[in-house]
Amino acid sequence: MPYHSLAADAFGDRFALDALPLPRPAGGYVVQRLGSDLLLDRHSGELLPVRSAALAALFDSFDAAYAAAERWVETHCSAPEEHCLAIVPGAFDDLLKRHVLIYGVLQDHP
Repeated sequence: MPYHSLAADAFGDRFALDALPLPRPAGGYVVQRLGSDLLLDRHSGELLPVRSAALAALFDSFDAAYAAAERWVETHCSAPEEHCLAIVPGAFDDLLKRHVLIYGVLQDHP
């Protein structure tokens, strides 16, 4: 598939986790498919459900999350502007043993 050059804000505006007034501490940057519970896995480069035990969704930097999202778009989208991916703050809940979206966007129905 041909390389698509994406805008700097293709996955949302750049942000620094420590500069955001978050309702809970963030553990990293997460790439979410908007309107779904799918997050980009760091290891496989695929979108996995937020409750997947195999999911490793936290990226250390916005740049790392952006690069992974860009690779996913290059592989999966013939029209890159229709990717529906966003970089949002996320965390891992040790009690629930799953990732948590902070300001992610889910569907309003199951």
